[in-house]
Order: sequence, then C-alpha cells, then structure tokens
Amino acid sequence: MEYRKLGNSGAIVTNFCLGTMTFGKESDEATSFRLMDDYVAAGGNFLDTANVYSDGVSEEIIGRWLKSKPGILRDLVITTKGRFPMGDGPNHLGLSRKNLQEALDASLKRLQVEHIDLYQMHAFDALTPLEETLRFLDDSIRNGKIAYYGFSNFLGWQLTKAVWIAKAGNFQPPVTLQPQYNLLARDIEHEIVPAAIDANIGLLPWSPLGGGWLSGKYKRDQMPSGATRLGENPKRGMEAFEKRNAEERTWHVIGALEDVAKARGVSMAQVALAWVAARPAVTSVILGARTTEQLADNLQAAELKLSDEEMNALNAASAPNVADYPYGEGGQRQRNRKMEGGR
Repeated sequence: MEYRKLGNSGAIVTNFCLGTMTFGKESDEATSFRLMDDYVAAGGNFLDTANVYSDGVSEEIIGRWLKSKPGILRDLVITTKGRFPMGDGPNHLGLSRKNLQEALDASLKRLQVEHIDLYQMHAFDALTPLEETLRFLDDSIRNGKIAYYGFSNFLGWQLTKAVWIAKAGNFQPPVTLQPQYNLLARDIEHEIVPAAIDANIGLLPWSPLGGGWLSGKYKRDQMPSGATRLGENPKRGMEAFEKRNAEERTWHVIGALEDVAKARGVSMAQVALAWVAARPAVTSVILGARTTEQLADNLQAAELKLSDEEMNALNAASAPNVADYPYGEGGQRQRNRKMEGGR
C-alpha cells in the first residue's frame, strides 16, 4: 500500500484504512480477527472504530486482538470516535468536556491501550461551544491520552470555524475530517473539500462503495436478495435504496464504472476505491468489508492506478448535481459579472 501523511500531522498511514463498524454485529469475533490479520498482512497500518459501533463491542474486539499480538501496537495507528449516546442520561452524548472525558476513558479501557492515536468527533454538536470541545482535545493531547484529533461528518463552515478557534486559542489543530465520499456522493466537493484543502486537513472517506452500489451487487429495478445487507434485512435502508434506484444518475455512474472495470479486468469495487483514493485531499480510504473475501478484493485497489482518461470518464459520469447559484452555470455567470464590475 501507499504511505501518506495523516493530514497535517507527521504520522504516516496507509492509503487504505480498515473500518470496523461491522465488528461484533455483521462480523463475529473470529471473522473480525481474520479481517485484521489479513489487512495487516497486506501492509495496512490504520484501524478505524468508534465507541458506538456495536455499542462498544467493536472496540473490545480490537482490544483483545491487540493483546493477542504483542508488539503490534507500535506499528499501527488506531482511531476511534466519541459523540453519540452511550447511555440514557442527558450528559451521555455530545461534545461537552464531561461526556468526552468519560467517553475517551471508556474507549481507552475497551481498546486496552494507554493512548489513542487519532480521536475523532463523530458529528457536530450545536449545543456545546466549540471552544469547550477544542480545549478538552488540546488538554488530552497535552496529558498524553491522544496524539491527534479530527472530525467526522462536519460541514465546511463547521470545520473552518474549528480551525480558526484552534488558532485563536493556541490549541493543537485538527488533522483530519471523515466524510461520506464516493462516486455517487460528491457533494462535499462544493464546500467541504475546499475547506479541508485550505486548512491542510486530510480526508478519510467512509462508504467509498456507496453502501454497496458501486460494487455492482444491486441491479436496476430488482429488489436486493442474498448475501447483501439489504438482502438479509430488507427493512434496513429500503427507502434510501428505492430513491437511489429511481435516479438515472445512479445507473449512469454504475455504467461508466462497469466500463472501466471490464476494460481493466478488475472488479467494479476496485475501480471505485481507486477513484476515491486518487481524489484531492484524501489521506486514507476506509474499507468497510464484513468478510475476508470482500476485504481481499478491496485491498487489490491499492495496486490499481487509474489513467487520466479513466478518471475523466468517471468524473464526467458522476458529476454532482447542482441547480444554479452559487454552484451552477447561473452562479458562474454572476461571478463573472462581478469580476467585470457589473451586477
């Protein structure tokens, strides 16, 4: 795999990260151990989890795996997240110092580690002042509980605000942002990607296969069946499935993806992953495999480099929808007039 800097930090991670949301739920402990073994054997060094994944069980599985591999922790970068509820009380969620302090200590215990390399805020919290959150994170770096911090699911303005509050408060800056990003979901390119580039923050895309759509396992006007998440549990996300299925853009993207995959003699998933890994500001792509077979196929994307022609074809087919101002053609005409001194 390719090594890249973890955002604006000095830490080094592989360009594909093993996501562990399935651990303890869709992947039992034995399978989860094999997934981590296979990932590390392929050269990966970056594990992503969160306290809410399987209600803490994902972290516990990783902790037991780390204990079974003496010395391996030195070679890995471990990231987890806090924000969402891990209890029923009003202070059992959010980005307050009170909740994050308890959440971080609990994650350290479940992971059986003394510090966490990258601690991510799982989503924005409108009730807690960002100053409070950032001061806690800075304190946690200073007392050795975390090495770096980042965000997940933040909007562009939220990320930029956090960056400048950190500057003003002389806090350690954030290093990463974890957003949804794939050929079917490119709206982050309007504001979030430019904000990340401006702050030299690395992107850690989740759902790079669009919930399985970009692997080619779903067919047009055919209900999911078999060994797929929706096939095994049709009630899960069926409304979102039907909406995406009805969009012509979905099948335009899948068609272009299939053309590149067939020409290269590789899977559609590998092409989709290689596309994300090659996008601006992307540090590491999170692989959400739930079986060793899926992971083996996904990891082959690390060796796949798309040509400019292939990237351009995929970019054109998946161009994000824009209505008009300020991103569409009307908005561009307006900007041109402003630059020319008109209205």
